[in-house]
Amino acid sequence: MNARDARRSLRRAALALSSALLMAATACLGPADGPRAAEETPAALMPTPSDAWRLVLSDDFDGTELDDRTWTTCYDWNKEGCTNSGNDELQWYLPEQVSVGDGELTLTAERRDTEGSDDRTYPWTSGMISTGRDDWYGEPRRTFTYGYFEAAIRIPSEEGMFPAFWMMPASKFTPPEIDIMEFLATTQEVSMYVHWNGPDGDEERQRGRYGPADFPDRFHVFGLLWEPDKLVWYVDDVERLRVTDTERIPDVPMEVLINLAVGVPKTPPDTVDTARMHVDRVRVWQRR
Repeated sequence: MNARDARRSLRRAALALSSALLMAATACLGPADGPRAAEETPAALMPTPSDAWRLVLSDDFDGTELDDRTWTTCYDWNKEGCTNSGNDELQWYLPEQVSVGDGELTLTAERRDTEGSDDRTYPWTSGMISTGRDDWYGEPRRTFTYGYFEAAIRIPSEEGMFPAFWMMPASKFTPPEIDIMEFLATTQEVSMYVHWNGPDGDEERQRGRYGPADFPDRFHVFGLLWEPDKLVWYVDDVERLRVTDTERIPDVPMEVLINLAVGVPKTPPDTVDTARMHVDRVRVWQRR
């Protein structure tokens, strides 16, 4: 076993132990907060697909370069970089802020004035990955309708960061939107959201939260089961939120995104000039 495999084995052992402890601690909770049923989803750390599921996306970030057959480094509105202006984020995403090495993907945010192609100057630059397009008129690399999605992520400890693992429609317009994990103004509590259009056309959303936990201390596994009749969120293999109202559940193809945004909802303090988000792996299963 080489050093990288040994390191990954140790991480998986730690995650498995954490999962067992969490499941024991939550055994008395109700369905919305209890451990997931084994028959509903594949095991979070399963090495091969089960009879009921097939593995349709798997990236361990081996090698030294991002797999551009699976990932692009911007949103669908990519033009020499991009940002999400709807959130008033402080960063302009650039490919050079995305790196692969030692079996990990790293997204690096840096305090550096960066000229965007929208004629604005951003005080930060950062990195993101998406299974979407290279430009507005292109075809997305990968889209998914239903399945089980998970990523092992270590978020940064610095204040003012907005790390997220989420899904947006291949149509390029939201809602719907599924946020598998977000950290807003805290590193100790993860937020989970689903966004949808209400009867009057206005955006509505439902939020779940789990914490406190020291999420920057190590990798944690964030998962989502998306089926026509339910959405179920997991943190380290333990169910933390369930939605069964079918009006809230998306039924359109969606792209997978992981990003390190900056300045939502608070700007970083002057003492913070850089931050890094690490991703050990991404998996997507779908039913056979």
